Amino acid sequence: MAFNLDEKYIVECEKELGAKLPSSYRDAMLSANGGAIDVAGDSWELHPIFDKSDRKRISRTCNHIITETKSSREWEGFPSDALTIASNGCGDNIVFLKSENTYNDELYIWSHETRKLTKVANKFTEVACL
Repeated sequence: MAFNLDEKYIVECEKELGAKLPSSYRDAMLSANGGAIDVAGDSWELHPIFDKSDRKRISRTCNHIITETKSSREWEGFPSDALTIASNGCGDNIVFLKSENTYNDELYIWSHETRKLTKVANKFTEVACL
């Protein structure tokens, strides 16, 4: 279930990541933190940005992008510069790739079976939110 997000939590997330998130993604998360997207004919669960404003939001955002990225990095071949923002429940992830101190706009699917990246969008606004 998606819900709005205070920008201070995005800023905290970016500080912890040591990099800025793409503006199209940031804007989308401000109005709908979490939810689902349709990419490449598959439904993907968006990992929220951690929101510690109250107990309910802490519970709803415990699978946030930083936690999910740390978990993804345990997979052999997961790119060290990738940030997991969504998963399909089968081990594959939608990721952004980092250049220096910024995550690029392009979205990729990382396949856990092939350990390869496939570009699926030039920016977050190109994917359909469900």
